[in-house]
Amino acid sequence: MTALTSRTVARLHPAQRDDIGDLITRRPLPGPDLPQVDPFLFLNHHGPQTYPPNNRGLPFGPHPHRGFETVTFILEGELSHADSGGGESIIGPGGVQWMTAGSGLIHAELSPASFKRDGGPMEILQLWVNLPSRLKMTAPNYVGLQAADIPKVALDDGRVTVEAVSGRWAGTEAPIQSLIDIQMAVVRLKAGGRLETPVAPDRNVFLYVVRGDVSVGGAPVPAWHLAALNDDGDAVRIEASSDAVVLLGHAAPIGEPVFAHGPFVMNTREEIIQAVQDYQAGRFGPPPPV
Repeated sequence: MTALTSRTVARLHPAQRDDIGDLITRRPLPGPDLPQVDPFLFLNHHGPQTYPPNNRGLPFGPHPHRGFETVTFILEGELSHADSGGGESIIGPGGVQWMTAGSGLIHAELSPASFKRDGGPMEILQLWVNLPSRLKMTAPNYVGLQAADIPKVALDDGRVTVEAVSGRWAGTEAPIQSLIDIQMAVVRLKAGGRLETPVAPDRNVFLYVVRGDVSVGGAPVPAWHLAALNDDGDAVRIEASSDAVVLLGHAAPIGEPVFAHGPFVMNTREEIIQAVQDYQAGRFGPPPPV
């Protein structure tokens, strides 16, 4: 068997601090020099922080989306989801919410009443993934996964755990098989742990270090940094020098124009205008009760 060649790091992109009220928020994508990692468009890293009892919770009341997907990783705390298509759940620590906005949804992402009453730790990642023009008006869909629904693949003598969210990882099929073959996982590494996973050369890699210190292809990548990788190998190699958590995904680039305006991501200005008009006309359905 031919040995895999690890991709090297092209550049590190630090997450920019951009708090939303009292919600600690860091955003590595888009960044000053990185508009997207096609098809990955946007990542908000909320927390980590601890909410006191009798808090107001998360501020993301009903709002619309069209033309892409949101993938929300609840690392700590709880997140309540409700949308105009009837999707509804409360997802706890280690769970994931995968929402296909497609032709249009209104959704709310809020803290459940128990969290607002009692408080506690909270850390959430939300990733936006683009859809190609042929799928932008696909039917909306929502899947809520609890931690127990996500396969945990132990590697490197237990020093690495891959939480397989979408696609296939180390021979294990994930619960989500996405519309555009997105491979997505949360990787937890103990100090000294090493992961080598094959990635075809024609796919873009999304790699964000949530916590801890790792090296990628031999180059150090600290916490709160997104590593843009060169297309110079057929694998991604991550080694941890401390306990670490990494958000790791890869997908084939879409290669289409991106015209984004607030919560809508389309290909042209005219499609954005139509999205706004459709939303204002009530064609996204009734806002979910909150």
